[in-house]
Order: sequence, then structure tokens, then C-alpha cells
Amino acid sequence: MTAQESNAAGTTAGTTRPTPVTGIGRVLIAVYGLLALAATGRSFVQIVSKFAEAPLSYSLSALAAVVYIVATVALIRSGGRWRRVAWITIGFELAGVLVVGTLSLLDPALFPHDSVWSLYGRGYLFIPLVLPVLGMWWLSRSGKARA
Repeated sequence: MTAQESNAAGTTAGTTRPTPVTGIGRVLIAVYGLLALAATGRSFVQIVSKFAEAPLSYSLSALAAVVYIVATVALIRSGGRWRRVAWITIGFELAGVLVVGTLSLLDPALFPHDSVWSLYGRGYLFIPLVLPVLGMWWLSRSGKARA
């Protein structure tokens, strides 16, 4: 098989190209990408301008930004290892939202300023709480469709 035939068949050197993401998967990726940009911008401004006021809150915002960036890339790539990375980052995101959200309710002094995950993502219309659930649902559904 020539290189041209291999590319036409969807394989290169024995690897399979990931199936393009369509429908709700594209929307999910777009929302993750938007949240990645928002969290990155927010954490950058907070860390540069007023880190000493609430280091835990601002560090958590930066962590959330990294999680959203990695999840976005993993959802876009969507093949083998990247799928596993998506599951791990989205699971970590859900745990982070639940833990930070609960702690910010029980002990507000821990978070004198909001982070992305404070109060379950209230500052982001609770999207950080809903998004990982939708992400896990989509990953489980898209896995069955590809199998």
C-alpha cells in the first residue's frame, strides 16, 4: 500500500485517525475551550494583580484553567490515550468543583475571594458543576458509538 492509499484509507503507519467530533461533542468542546480561556484570563489577572489577598483562591483558578485546557485538548484529540486523559481531567474537574464548592460553603474564610470552582461555579452560572457531568455522559455515549 502506498502512502497515498494509506492516507485515503484513514491509516498512517498502523494508526487509525480519530473520528471527527460532531454534534453535541463539538458544543462540549467549544464550551470547554471558552471556559479554558475565561479561567486562564481570570487567574492571570488575579495572580498578577492581587495574589497576596487570596493565594488559595487564585491558585485554584489557575489549576482550573490548566484542567480546562487539558480537557479541551483531550476531547479534541479523542483517540486512545487522549480519551483516558479526558476521563481523568473531567473526573478531576468534577471532584474539584464538588470539594471546593462544598468547602466554600462550609468555611467561606478559606476563600476570601471567589475561584472558578467556588460555590460550585456560581460566578460562571454553575457551568463548572454541570459541564463535567455532561462531559462524562458524552464520553460514555461516544465510546459506545465507536465500539
